[in-house]
Amino acid sequence: MNQLLGLIASAPGLLGAWQDGDKAFEDPAPPEVRELAPVEPPDAAAHPGWKRHAEPKPLASKAVTEDWPCFLGPRRDGRSRETHLLRDWPEDGPTLVWSMERGTGYTAPVVQGDRLVYTHRESGEVHVDCLNAETGERYWRVTRPCDYEDRFIKNSGPRSTPVIAGERVYVHYVDNRLECLELATGRVVWERDLAAEFEIPTDFFGVVSSPMVHGSLLIQQLGVPGGPTIAAFDKDTGRLEWGAGTRWAPSCTSPVVATANGVERVFVLAGGDSKPPVGGLVVARTDGRFEFEYPFRSKKYLSVCGASPVIDGNRVFLTDSYGAGTAGVAVKDDGGFEELWKNRHIGMQFSNPIFVDGRLYAIDGTSDRAGAVVCFDPETGEEIGRTDLSWDETYTDDGAEKTKSFSIGEGSLLFADGDVLCLGDNGHLLWLEVTPEKVKVIRRAWLFGANESWTPLVLSRGLLYVCQNNRERFGDEPARLLCYDVRRTGS
Repeated sequence: MNQLLGLIASAPGLLGAWQDGDKAFEDPAPPEVRELAPVEPPDAAAHPGWKRHAEPKPLASKAVTEDWPCFLGPRRDGRSRETHLLRDWPEDGPTLVWSMERGTGYTAPVVQGDRLVYTHRESGEVHVDCLNAETGERYWRVTRPCDYEDRFIKNSGPRSTPVIAGERVYVHYVDNRLECLELATGRVVWERDLAAEFEIPTDFFGVVSSPMVHGSLLIQQLGVPGGPTIAAFDKDTGRLEWGAGTRWAPSCTSPVVATANGVERVFVLAGGDSKPPVGGLVVARTDGRFEFEYPFRSKKYLSVCGASPVIDGNRVFLTDSYGAGTAGVAVKDDGGFEELWKNRHIGMQFSNPIFVDGRLYAIDGTSDRAGAVVCFDPETGEEIGRTDLSWDETYTDDGAEKTKSFSIGEGSLLFADGDVLCLGDNGHLLWLEVTPEKVKVIRRAWLFGANESWTPLVLSRGLLYVCQNNRERFGDEPARLLCYDVRRTGS
């Protein structure tokens, strides 16, 4: 292994660099914290497209539940600690509790207590909706103008999932505005125009990375030319606390904080619009001290990193499509790294792998086409097992009955209650029993006939939230946010 890579220093760029805890990045425009003026309660009638379908079952007395306050869950690993979840649902799926018609975007909802926050776009406006998590009724809506137009796809809605922490919710808009709102009312506490302040050019798909809160810090991938690649803001004031990394543009992945070798660290897989295409893993301590960079990026210019790092102990797993493949890296005691293995045959575009019983599971799929669940040995990177998940579906289209082959495609996985929930990218929901050698389908249902169902599932208090990102292709339903009851009663 070329140890020289582990010694790469964040040489000062436009703004300087953090190194060994010494602050060199300057905050170009520290925001002011606003006084929170009283607001009127929301107009309950002004909630078009919301429907209440059924009452959810009561939670089982011994059910373990938890909030889902940020992208990929409370530990940012696609794993839930919830128990007493329903597996034996009817043929058409679990009971639909409520639905809300929505605009464009790929973000996931976040849930804390009885509050759910969700962002989406209608025409030239982005809405931040705060809903009752169990009923779907609206507490408040904040609307912001947005003129962002994507360079590659028609969907120009938000991509970055908000994060809730205590009495605040943080939203990173697709055009690189960052906002802190009061969770109870939606009033602005502080806001920043990061694109203007840090002179950040628009990347391939705008802002996709989802911020996270760790202690007093709001941590996010910025990819400022010359640095910082990673930035940490004071969550109460919005002021820049530290930055790390100077070389790589922002990717579509989100930062992860984990403890490796007894030290809390921030892990970011960076790399966006650059010629030549460069990027990789950037690691810093949570006090901002830069540790190392590990180059990991496709050699194709039109490529992005979409799956966030997966951490297990001192091991970090990275995956990317476009020929980059999958890699395992170990964080060393001295803060450097060791490359454990590379597997160039399989790379996930944006579906995050998850750990189950010491094995790494991922979806190796092609959007709207084939898909398989693959099991890796995290020690060697070798493929242990592969199960193709495809089936025929009969449906009615323009009055005619048709049969078509479907698969999970570029779906997503969520570990919960000992098994794995999977959302296929054409709206199929599956319960999976996973073992290294084979995956067994416990239950499958077709929730809706719409593609691009790429947003990960969200689970909180026995309610499952599913994003239908497009209008149905074989029906009349528009794009919706859907809430399903997966609570199992009894012991």
